[in-house]
Amino acid sequence: MKIQKTDMCGGRLFSGILFYSVPIIISSVLQLFFNAADTIIVGRWSGKTALAAVGSTGSLINLIINLFIGLSIGVNVAVAQHLGAKRYKEASEAVHTSIALGVISGVIVAAAGMVFAPGLLRLMGTPEDVIGEAILYTRIYFFGAPFLMIYNFGAAVLRADGDTKRPLYFLTAAGAVNVILNLIFVIVFKMGVAGVALATVISQFISCVLVINCLTRLEDQCRFTPKYMKIYGKNLSNIVKIGLPAGIQNCVFSLSNMLIQSGINSFGSSVMAGDAAASNLLGFVYVSMISVAQAALTFTGQNVGAKNYRRTGKICAVSSLISAVVGIITGGTILLFAEPLLRIYTSDASAVEAGKIRLLVIGLTYFLCGIMECICSGIRGYGKSFVPMAVSMIGVCGMRMIWIYTVFASYHTLFVLYSSYPISWILTTSAHLICFIVICKRHLRLGGAEKERTAETVG
Repeated sequence: MKIQKTDMCGGRLFSGILFYSVPIIISSVLQLFFNAADTIIVGRWSGKTALAAVGSTGSLINLIINLFIGLSIGVNVAVAQHLGAKRYKEASEAVHTSIALGVISGVIVAAAGMVFAPGLLRLMGTPEDVIGEAILYTRIYFFGAPFLMIYNFGAAVLRADGDTKRPLYFLTAAGAVNVILNLIFVIVFKMGVAGVALATVISQFISCVLVINCLTRLEDQCRFTPKYMKIYGKNLSNIVKIGLPAGIQNCVFSLSNMLIQSGINSFGSSVMAGDAAASNLLGFVYVSMISVAQAALTFTGQNVGAKNYRRTGKICAVSSLISAVVGIITGGTILLFAEPLLRIYTSDASAVEAGKIRLLVIGLTYFLCGIMECICSGIRGYGKSFVPMAVSMIGVCGMRMIWIYTVFASYHTLFVLYSSYPISWILTTSAHLICFIVICKRHLRLGGAEKERTAETVG
């Protein structure tokens, strides 16, 4: 199947970023629809406790897998920069290194998740009426981690190559299977959270097989040939240099979210269920905005490889604008229909009221997170991953931790707890913007000096 790829180094940026982002947005939203089906099915047919159990595991799962998911950002930037600079041999080596790294990281994540999840769930203060099902869910979920990692690394390669459509097709197929299996395992076989987790693992396996099959059939420099799969040292270094700080940042984000989840847990299972439903709804806003940030990452990476430094500032501005508009529209729409949407997940009145508080505080301000992520992606596209990690750890994670142990400790309400999100986004976005401007100007100076040296040599 012939797929038209996006030209990232030429043409109109607004339409280019928008058309590149749309398949990512659709695939991410579809994935969340399928995940929402998980939550709705388990909440409706297995009860409030099962819904709380699944919802309480999200921040923990993210903590463990995000370190390695961050490496897929390194894959995207490394491959994109090689392609932009027309270093096709290095691009091929980066592809094979990426898949090998996906296999290794998947095995590590699976082992870590199954071993450490029970202790961490208890450390988070997961209530006794929830803990058993939460442990069961996480252990089954982590069994599928290798499939999840290989898919993410493979999809990162395709997106760096300008192809965002096929990852959409693969997730659609896998997600449809996930929903069907959820209905069978939970409603027919009464398997509860175990059925939801097992359906997720099977769908991850399907998406993994589809992306690998696609990569082996490519006819360009990003083709994957299994016999050449190995770790190429120089490419591994580039991937880790960019991806590891991003992964650490994601882990620390998840750690701060675990602290917030601990605060939510202190209000009991009804609030936990409402928070899980609201978080699932807000996930649609987040993935839509982060899809635009992925476009900013790839566009910047290719243009940095091609030394089109002036274009990167425009990429950052355009992607931030698109992301903010997407965040305002989707967040406002969900808030407008908050109660009927929450009642799809649960009929418990106290859970619905708790969910409405989260939607009010975060839904109105989520666009700030979208802008923050686009600027952060612009910095990473330059290959500078330590800077956004440091800024985010201080501005987002540090601020939220301080908030929880000071303001929330004094005013123990959900509104106060959730207010830590927009405040941290405002502080961190401002710091990221300053860093991006400094990095961009520095490369413009270096690029100008390089052109002068070239002109003198030719002269």
